[in-house]
Amino acid sequence: MPTVVRKTRETLMEVRRGILHSVSWQVKSSIWDPPTDVYETEEVFVIRVEIAGMREENFDVSVQNDTLYITGFRHDFPAKRAVHQMEIRSGRFASVVRLSAPVDVEHAIAEYQDGFLTITLPKETQEQG
Repeated sequence: MPTVVRKTRETLMEVRRGILHSVSWQVKSSIWDPPTDVYETEEVFVIRVEIAGMREENFDVSVQNDTLYITGFRHDFPAKRAVHQMEIRSGRFASVVRLSAPVDVEHAIAEYQDGFLTITLPKETQEQG
């Protein structure tokens, strides 16, 4: 099961992206973003990422300042081949989800099954915060 980690400091890459975004520069990257669904109930946020062909150890899931970061790497087949159509992305990917309320990372659940990574983040209650 992937582990959800709370980060307390911004990484250098996040700081750099923030600076470049604030001055309206476009950062070109080979990082792609998989289809992601986000919904919430009164108790939890649920995030589903469609990303087939992975293993649990290929994901990194973290929460920092009410933002969920999902990153990873999907391997490509290294064989020489003549490509006729190529729509399935490979390589590094990232998905970033802003959460509208604080979450209880200690009780988060992340499961990867049938090509979907599903992350359930309980909302913090008044007693926890």
